[in-house]
Amino acid sequence: MKNNRLFAVLSSIFLLTISLLSFGQVVNTVPDFPIATGSVDIIFNASEGNAGLQGFAGEVYAHTGVITNLSSSTSDWKYVKTGWGENTPETKLTSIGTDLWELEIGPSIREYYGVPDNEEILKLAFVFRSGEEVNGAWVEGKDEGNADIFVDVYSSGLSINIIEPELDEIMVQQNDIVPIYAASPTAEQMKVIIDGEELYSTDGNTLSYDFTVPETSAFWTDKYAIIEAIKGTESVRDSFIYMVLPAPEVVDLPQGLKNGINYHADDPGKVSLVLLAPHKERVFVLGDFNNWTINEDYYMNITPDGEQFWIEIDGLTAGKEYIFQYQIDDDLRIADPFADKISDPWNDKYISNTTYPNLIDYPTGKTEYIASVLQTAQEDYIWEIENFEVSNQDRMVIYELLIRDFTKQHSYNSLIDTLGYLERLGVNVIELMPINEFEGNESWGYNPSFYFAPDKYYGPKNTLKQFIDECHKRGIAVVIDMVLNHAYGQCPLVRMYWNSAANQPAADNPWFNEESPNPYYFWGSDFNHESPYTQAFVDSVNHYWISEYKVDGYRFDFTKGFTNTPGSGYSYDAARVDILKRMTTKIHEFKPDALVILEHLADNSEEKVLSNNGMLLWGNLNHNYAEASMSWLDESNFDWISYQKRGWDNPAVVGYMESHDEERIMYKDITYGNVNGSYNIQDTSIALTRQELTANFFLTIPGPKMIWQFGELGYDYSIEFNGRVGNKPIRWDYYNDYRRQYLYRVYSALIGLRNQYPVFGTSDYQLSLSGAIKKIHLYSDDLDVVVVGNFDIESASAQPIFPNTGDWFEFFTGQTINVTDENMSIDLKAGEYRLYFSDVVERPEWLNTAIDDFTESNNGLFALAYPSPASNQLTFSFGMPTEAHASIKIYNMQGQLVDVVFDQTLSTGTYTYEWDIPTEKITSGQYIYILETDKNRFSGKLIIQ
Repeated sequence: MKNNRLFAVLSSIFLLTISLLSFGQVVNTVPDFPIATGSVDIIFNASEGNAGLQGFAGEVYAHTGVITNLSSSTSDWKYVKTGWGENTPETKLTSIGTDLWELEIGPSIREYYGVPDNEEILKLAFVFRSGEEVNGAWVEGKDEGNADIFVDVYSSGLSINIIEPELDEIMVQQNDIVPIYAASPTAEQMKVIIDGEELYSTDGNTLSYDFTVPETSAFWTDKYAIIEAIKGTESVRDSFIYMVLPAPEVVDLPQGLKNGINYHADDPGKVSLVLLAPHKERVFVLGDFNNWTINEDYYMNITPDGEQFWIEIDGLTAGKEYIFQYQIDDDLRIADPFADKISDPWNDKYISNTTYPNLIDYPTGKTEYIASVLQTAQEDYIWEIENFEVSNQDRMVIYELLIRDFTKQHSYNSLIDTLGYLERLGVNVIELMPINEFEGNESWGYNPSFYFAPDKYYGPKNTLKQFIDECHKRGIAVVIDMVLNHAYGQCPLVRMYWNSAANQPAADNPWFNEESPNPYYFWGSDFNHESPYTQAFVDSVNHYWISEYKVDGYRFDFTKGFTNTPGSGYSYDAARVDILKRMTTKIHEFKPDALVILEHLADNSEEKVLSNNGMLLWGNLNHNYAEASMSWLDESNFDWISYQKRGWDNPAVVGYMESHDEERIMYKDITYGNVNGSYNIQDTSIALTRQELTANFFLTIPGPKMIWQFGELGYDYSIEFNGRVGNKPIRWDYYNDYRRQYLYRVYSALIGLRNQYPVFGTSDYQLSLSGAIKKIHLYSDDLDVVVVGNFDIESASAQPIFPNTGDWFEFFTGQTINVTDENMSIDLKAGEYRLYFSDVVERPEWLNTAIDDFTESNNGLFALAYPSPASNQLTFSFGMPTEAHASIKIYNMQGQLVDVVFDQTLSTGTYTYEWDIPTEKITSGQYIYILETDKNRFSGKLIIQ
């Protein structure tokens, strides 16, 4: 029974009579029917399939292995020749024409791959790729639908390969037509025999026949279709099973059920599943609860409008996790698009138990592709802050971060440990780059696949809720980055309606355009925002995260793409305005104070209209601030960060110097900064003072602002380090550098001023930001502010232009000057700045300490513990002025020793130790850590939560 094909994969040799010269498919072979004991030439046509390598002129290599009788699925490659990205002569392809490449496999397939004689080779598996990364990524050549490429391997004797139907078991209805295609390399005659009756016979080694299912066929009965190959007196048979199904029962959707997984509070053993699937004929539910078998008890009802399929399943064990999928029509299996947890056969195994404890195993061997998880009687998260309110939008400071590159543990738990650091910084909004399930584990998250499931690479959903709750307890709002411009190929909404031949969404896809109307900027599959299906889905996503996770709003990615208007998206688009207004109105019905932030970056007149309708919009001033910081002054005017400069009515510009998408200004400073003798901006110390300068001219301008992670420490790795979206070094040790810690404190002080004094949200202000001497004037009834700075590389005389004479208080020095002439001048060194107030304001205590005093203490011995509070892991950074025996020990507040971090002899230098907190003996509370050597001692406090 199909001993030579176990998996539902269409053979790469579809019409075997086609000439090699036509190249109408991704891969052809010479010979047509490769056998394990013979050699084979693989001819790859890069113009077919996903077209990834179409037109590519560089070297091409094969990432290749085999599928054998011991493989659990077609994703379980055996005897893979090389690691990904490894180039060897035997996996290198030869160019034989435009977009045509050849790979010779020999002296035999078995020898090439090193497959033992007792293991049956069923298929060759390929992904073709460029010989080196292009723009930080490999260029891949795959099959249609961006799938791996497979080539069947035949038995050396008389054998049969049934190419269609694709599956061993298919479901049909009466009068359906079932195309049957088969091949037998050495056959002289082939036959089709169904229910013991010979229906078709043909001479040769290929067979093509359309079988019509009799209208008298009984329902729910397995029937065998046999294909027979004959050569002389020898014959072999193979078969597939077909089951005849009735049409699904038409039943109204029970009241109260919604799309997705519906739990019943009154019955923890029952769940109702609802799948929105217009135009589909039938759907089964397969899962752990029915041993992944087609069963009439799990045949879903259909609603009278033909739009939704639904079923109630009972007898479940309360609190137990079950994995399941929908099987749609013949062979399409998908996870529930609304599932809040998925099971991934490719990526879950790389998620550590520390990040996600006791993650349920994927049901390998029972199904393929991503599945969904349901669990009745789940443990509810008990919120401490039920109703958090967002305030002072005009003065808020947003901190954008990517969890993967912010903490080594890349988890919600470790993020909770950093909240003390962010709270001290003073930010009042944290913006998380996408956290809903995206393809793969390590990503920026802009390749979304499931919109209701937090990505497990960061931890369980209740830990995410705890993080949001902890933020709210500290007065910090949480905004999540939501990608509703596009979705990627693993998304069930994409997969349900997919045109494999064109490698794009099908014309009848309710949610997606066949092609993006924007020919310049497009990713994945493009949502059709004019479709009522898309609008309902968007509303469901936005309502879900607000209601279930209490998020305070969204940053929407690439909102200029929320349109079907052709073009680049920069021109005014009335249709897009209506789409965004509708979406925002709906969000504010869920949560009136929700933040709706758009990455729009389109025509200013359109952005003004959007800002007048309750939306905030990203304002990218990276280039101008970078030019100013580097002291290249021709393009250093950053006054476009001002909503008034743009002619807007509301302070709705979320201005930023850096974002995840922009080059780091500190990197630009140390790489391209201007030089004047000993004043060299490319020097790290001077570059850091330039960051202080720009911060003073960033955080004092009215309107909401955004900081990219570690910008407050002068992060100086290029955005292109390790590839644009690749992992970046996590440098918490920067805080141990007194220069960078001073920059952090400058940021903290400026944010503190914004939080404390309404003048930083005034509508009465003036900006003078061209040239080397830049100035900001803020006016209010209670307090006026003057900011002046020298962005040149040499000293200059500056006129702050004070609004009035009298005493003016300089914030950073704590000195008061008496202004007798409003046009008086002051001298400023290169990079120097002043922040003047018309009255004395409160200053942080640390400002009374000179910068040079932030260096080592206690005869050179010092230690820093972060983050604090901590829950899982804590890092100690410290310096050793001389070689000595040293230890770090942890004591409780009663003076009892509770743990030893380390105890050993160390040389002179700086060290970092990571301490896994032993929760079995250390509970929540305050502790003392002591760094001690033979001669000196340094102590500090830390908090465990």
